[in-house]
Order: sequence, then C-alpha cells, then structure tokens
Amino acid sequence: MNRILVFLLSLTLFHFSVLAQSADNKSPQEVARAYTQQGDFSNAILVLNNALQKDAQNLDLLKALAFNYYLNKDYSKGLTVAKPLLERPDVDVQAYQIAAMLYKGTDELKECDKLYKEGLKKFPKSGPLHSEYGEMLWSKNDFGCIKEWEKGIEGDPNYSANYYYASKYYYFANNRVWSLIYGEMFVNLESYTKRTAEMKEILLETYKKMFTEADWQKNQDVKNPFIAAWVNIVSPLTFTVKDGITAESLTVLRTKFIINWFNTYPTNYPYRLFDYQRQLLREGMFDAYNEWIFGAAGNLPAFQAWTNAHAEEYKRFIDFQRGRVFKMPEGQYYQVAAK
Repeated sequence: MNRILVFLLSLTLFHFSVLAQSADNKSPQEVARAYTQQGDFSNAILVLNNALQKDAQNLDLLKALAFNYYLNKDYSKGLTVAKPLLERPDVDVQAYQIAAMLYKGTDELKECDKLYKEGLKKFPKSGPLHSEYGEMLWSKNDFGCIKEWEKGIEGDPNYSANYYYASKYYYFANNRVWSLIYGEMFVNLESYTKRTAEMKEILLETYKKMFTEADWQKNQDVKNPFIAAWVNIVSPLTFTVKDGITAESLTVLRTKFIINWFNTYPTNYPYRLFDYQRQLLREGMFDAYNEWIFGAAGNLPAFQAWTNAHAEEYKRFIDFQRGRVFKMPEGQYYQVAAK
C-alpha cells in the first residue's frame, strides 16, 4: 500500500493547472501538498475545501481532497467525494485508484471488485488498475490475479508493478523461466527501491532452484514457443553452473545465452530485455550488470571485493544505467497462456 500512496502523492494528485499563482504566493494545491507531506491531513483538507468553494468541479482538487480523507482514515467522507467523480466524463485512472483505496478502507471488497472491473472497462490498458486489482485478488487467494498482471504487462509494458507481482507469482508456482524474465524486466524498470533488492534475491534463488531440479526443462511452459526457445538455448549451457550458482557463473551462462539466442533466433522473438543484454555485452558492461543483479544478493563480501577491484568498470555501468531510461516497446508480449 505504501507504494500506491507514494505514487499517487508524487505523480497525480497535486497538479498546478488551477488558480493562477504569483511569484510571491503559493497556490492552494501547493499549500495542501505541503501539509499532506508533513502528515497534517486535516489542514490539507481545510485548504482544499476552501479552494473548492471557488472551483467546485475541479477534478484535481477533488481527487486531492478524497485522497487526504483516505490518509486521514475518514473513508466515508472520502467516498462521498470520490464516488461522483466516477460518473464524470473526464474521470481518470487516478480517480478509480483513490475510490478503490477508500472502499478497501471500509472493507467493502465487493464494491471495490466492481469498481476495478468498471474502471478497467474504461481503461483496459491501465497498468496501475490491473496491478492493484490483481493485488487485491491475490490477498483473497484468488489466482485470477495473474491474469490481471499479465493484462497489465501486455497493455502497459512499462509499468513496473505488474512485472513485480507476476514474477513473484510464477516463483511460487515453480514457473522458473517466466519468473526470471519478468523479474529482470522489473529490476530494469524499477532499479533502486526496496522491491528491487527483494527481486534480486528472488532472481538468484530462482536460478538456484531451477538448476537443482531434476528435469527442470519439463517443468516449464514449453508449449509456449518463446519459452521453448529459451529452454532450447539454456539447456546445453547448464555445465557453466556445475560448480555453483554465483554472480560469476551466471555471467558466463548468460553471456553464452545471449550470443546463442541471437545466433539461433535473430528475428523470431524481438525482446527489449535481450537487446539490452546484448548492448551491454558489446559495450563491455555485461559483467558489471550481472554483478549489480546477483553480486550482493549472493555474497556481499565477494561483491564488495569485485566492485573494489573493478571500480572504474562498475562506475561506468552505474553511470550508464542511471543516465538511461529502459523502455519496453508494445507488441513484445509472448505470454499467451494466462489470457
């Protein structure tokens, strides 16, 4: 839930398009935002209500007010504000998110379920709505959650949360390849959060589980031609990790994988993640990339020793990574089983 709060707080609720401001005076949105960030939700509500007396139908002000009612745990008042927004022709995804949070606060999960379905009819490609609806279903042990996350990945391929939840789902379902692919997509889309560190642990553990299982290939979704191709490339390379799964052995495995993938399937399955790996390999940063993913998760002292010994190389990769935006193009979606 904290992730949703931060997302809504920082990206959606406090727009500056209403009520012109001078260089010397702050707008009501700015004042309310400052109170919200300080945890003073009552004063934020006061400021927003006063602003709405002059601009009663302003969508951004109303969303901000409903959100602050949520933060103040005044869910009934929040719903009084949020529900009429859902009937407006200019309703947006954030209005549905806020209303859903308020319904969850009142434990009206049936209404919340209905709300998500209604929102997804209007915004079928919304990554946030698919992610949060899937999260709610997962909390009820409804395994239909994976369909929501998959739809979110297909419709909004650069929204990171759906990869996060799908990777974890497949990890617990012993679906190793999809867990690995989606987990690595996630750490490239969301590279420096607590969830990133968690996902790196999952990625390393998934490789360990995969290669310690007898006939691991048979347990994968090989009816899917994309996964069958992945397994076909990796199967002959298991000798690279016969002495253990480490950042270094995985670098060897993954280097051979990316070379063989583009030699065998150069145009069959375009995939941004594999293109990115090949780019790093060509530019001499693939070792550092693999250390970044697996090093600290596997052996922190060894990782620190590696980065000290390759300080310039590692800095070059980190600078490169922080200076670029990883983007997944639409249409590179190969998971058809969950539809």
